Amino acid sequence: MSNKKYIEFIKEQVDDLKNTGFLSKINILESSVSSKSIIDGKEVIFLCSNNYLGLANHPEMIKAAKDFAEKYGAGIPAGRGVITMSIILELEKKLAEFKGEESALCYPTGYTANIGAIWSLMSEGDTIVSDELNHASIIDGCRLARGTNRIVYRHLDMDDLEAKMKDSVKARSKTKTMIITDSVFSMDGDICKLPEMIEIAEKYDAFIFLDEAHASGVLGKTGKGTVEHYNAYGKVEVQMGTLSKAIGTLGGYVAGSEELYYYLHRRSRPFYFSTGFPHPAVCGATLKALEIIHREPERIERLWNNTRYFKKELENLGFNIGISQTPITPIIIGSPEKAQTLSRLLYEKEGIFVQAFSYPIVPKGADRIRTIVNANHTREQLDYVLGSLENLGKNLEII
Repeated sequence: MSNKKYIEFIKEQVDDLKNTGFLSKINILESSVSSKSIIDGKEVIFLCSNNYLGLANHPEMIKAAKDFAEKYGAGIPAGRGVITMSIILELEKKLAEFKGEESALCYPTGYTANIGAIWSLMSEGDTIVSDELNHASIIDGCRLARGTNRIVYRHLDMDDLEAKMKDSVKARSKTKTMIITDSVFSMDGDICKLPEMIEIAEKYDAFIFLDEAHASGVLGKTGKGTVEHYNAYGKVEVQMGTLSKAIGTLGGYVAGSEELYYYLHRRSRPFYFSTGFPHPAVCGATLKALEIIHREPERIERLWNNTRYFKKELENLGFNIGISQTPITPIIIGSPEKAQTLSRLLYEKEGIFVQAFSYPIVPKGADRIRTIVNANHTREQLDYVLGSLENLGKNLEII
């Protein structure tokens, strides 16, 4: 018989999730991810995926995945502390080149990359200075770094960052300090102030850790991310990236110096004690994705043309899109009921799939739907979405 306390605990937690709306229905994708996809048996415009460059279903990537699987097998039943594969080393070399770094180390996911690198790099007595809106994977990585001093600064507030660095400078004199931030923040679509962060880091002897999950493939003239966007090569010590967003595959990586690579290879427990990654199909598809990004810069141009057009038209209609600077464009409504209703009606009546977010994912009163356009959305699709938003926005008294 199951333990009574365990049963009571699970029931209480599930009831709480139901009450806060966290146990809402998860929709089922029944096709590849594209500008249009089949969700729950219905073809809809997919307006909230992270498939920024439209690569997730690229035929060349699918072929490369098949070819690599046929040649190297379906998986790697061994940890990389024991053995690796030539194709993994090739992928890591290409990722390092993509990020303008000496080396890159692959992880199973971006989440484990953040946890594995933060935890490994920071020791007892060290200081972590973190933006208050950083991703959950950064927060969890900081929590795992036991014995560290954790300081949170106000979102994108460089005056607050410097003040807190200045206040703690004596306590940090004999230990190292890391300033860590998302490059692009996933709920508001704003960008970190990297040039100012670099100045503060140099002034107070700190190093910078950038989470490039929503920046790689998006920011910079050739999509290489925030460092390219700000022309800050050589001034950021650690870059974390994911393969499951603009790259369109699966996994994460940490890019930096050759010494960082070797250190994490042996000291990062989430890396060392994980097995079977990245598997051959992922290597093939990812290598092909990097090739496509390099030879087709027009994909990034299309992404940004779509982004600028969509944002401008939303503002012309009277929607509040907050402080977004990227393809992540929230439509801030302020009411959880209206946000959920708008999301539901867009899906059920208009054939547009976009999710609603409320507290505690976003602050109370900042309830929203979060839209993300990609390079493959057509102008006709975007105009259809804008027309649907206008009609529903007026009906719901949002605009």
